[in-house]
Amino acid sequence: MNDELDKIIFSYKHPDWHARLREIHAAIRGATYFEDGSDEENQLNEILAGVRRRRDEAIREYTEKFDGVKLTPKQFRVPVEDLEKAHSEINKELLSSLRQLIDNVRKYQSRIFVGNRKQPGIKYTPIKRIGICVPGASAPLPSTVIMCAVPAQVAGVEEIVVVSPPRYNGGIHPVILAVCHELKIDEVYRIGGAQAVAALAYGTQTIRPVNKIVGPGNQWVQMAKKEVFGRVGIDSIAGPSEVLIIANDKANPAWVAADMLSQAEHAPGSAVVFTNSQKLAGKILNELKKQLKQLDRAKETNECLIEYGGIVIFENMDDVITQANYYAPEHLEVQCGDESREIADRIENAGAIFIGDYSPVAVGDYWAGPSHTLPTGLSAMFSSALTSNDFIKSTSIIEYDKKKLAESAEDIIRLAQAEGLDAHAKSIKIR
Repeated sequence: MNDELDKIIFSYKHPDWHARLREIHAAIRGATYFEDGSDEENQLNEILAGVRRRRDEAIREYTEKFDGVKLTPKQFRVPVEDLEKAHSEINKELLSSLRQLIDNVRKYQSRIFVGNRKQPGIKYTPIKRIGICVPGASAPLPSTVIMCAVPAQVAGVEEIVVVSPPRYNGGIHPVILAVCHELKIDEVYRIGGAQAVAALAYGTQTIRPVNKIVGPGNQWVQMAKKEVFGRVGIDSIAGPSEVLIIANDKANPAWVAADMLSQAEHAPGSAVVFTNSQKLAGKILNELKKQLKQLDRAKETNECLIEYGGIVIFENMDDVITQANYYAPEHLEVQCGDESREIADRIENAGAIFIGDYSPVAVGDYWAGPSHTLPTGLSAMFSSALTSNDFIKSTSIIEYDKKKLAESAEDIIRLAQAEGLDAHAKSIKIR
């Protein structure tokens, strides 16, 4: 199995190195989007249309069909008593760590929030009601709730709804419920997939629609978010998790390999290294082979590295930085010793930048404060991490008096007439 990994190393001198990077991005895109006219796209449209038409009945039907759980509409919502029970029974040390994470996120999101700044000509208003999608993987993801809900709370969102599929004994993992209770979120539904996105967007007899949907999920969740965008806001269309590691000969190859594996184990997850050291590249490959043997999910992680991974050797660090900006990864680590900060300052396109040997992606995922909901699949070229500022709307404020309008009237009339909009001009003249 390990010998297959040899082909993930390639050099800029190889004539097809650009093509290989394009293949990685194509694979990421393929794991994110449905092909036009595909069976999956047709089924998705049927699910969305079903929820629009039949509402609670469709949610009940799809939950039984896709999650194997029979629920009545009255059972969609998790009772408050269950939230309280989960909170009372959570491991106290874990609860302490979760509370510190919440505090870290709240402090960071408060520092960067612009909605409480008074400026002439603009008004900021919190979004009224949002929905958070929390994946129903075998392992609970309490950090997802925190990273999406706390920024919204900082922004002043009044109503936060959490949806998650019933994959834990027909319900939601108690750690997720405990975190919701800790954050004073009591509107939690044990539904997931495309049908949950549709319920949040269109509403049902049981679930009121929201104004914006955020949070991660599989292809069905992301493609459903794409389809309902416009009726509601969304954070992004998130594909497989990605890391690009910029490393020079000062990097620790064992640490670089460990950080690659931490993303590849998502299966799918993309892990790529750009380096100017052929010697380091070889050491990283050897570490990957050694560390893979120690993983419970070695086979899946190995396959993920082959499809979505690479170690690319460039002639110099300038070329590394140029190509990193074209690559626009979700997570970008810089492990270049005392040059790390200088190199990081030259990165323009990345969802989050992790500087130095002691800043692995996991620090951002679980602790530092910025949200781990980040742009993927090249969208860091034009998109940003989820923040408290994504949960407010800005409204322009225009207020003229008689004198000020008179001073500007001739110019406004002239511009309106140039565009052939006579009524616009007359709305000025009549005053």
